[in-house]
Amino acid sequence: MNKTNTIITRLKRRFAILAIMVMALMPAIASAHGGEEHVIGTVTKVSDTAVSVKTTAGKTVNVGFDAKTICTRGDQAIRKTDIKVGDRVVIHAEEVNEKLVAHTVEAGTNTPARTK
Repeated sequence: MNKTNTIITRLKRRFAILAIMVMALMPAIASAHGGEEHVIGTVTKVSDTAVSVKTTAGKTVNVGFDAKTICTRGDQAIRKTDIKVGDRVVIHAEEVNEKLVAHTVEAGTNTPARTK
């Protein structure tokens, strides 16, 4: 092997290692953005004070509402009571006293998903 091929081979190995490291860190980066937790899934239970979401990973997560929680559907503001079981949601929440509290709840604009 000549010197150029050796350098290219080393660069390919380094790039592959870097790519593997970036892919391994992606879930941590996505869930820790801005110190917030992101909860993505389908609403299984909703009340005036909280929502339960079955995440895309199959885990059920409870997220509370407070006076500052902002809810939207598309680009329209909605009330917390407009969120229904079966809605697909993306929630940006912060841990407060060991419980998640939603900053924003973004409900999907499509018809609600079927629950099993």
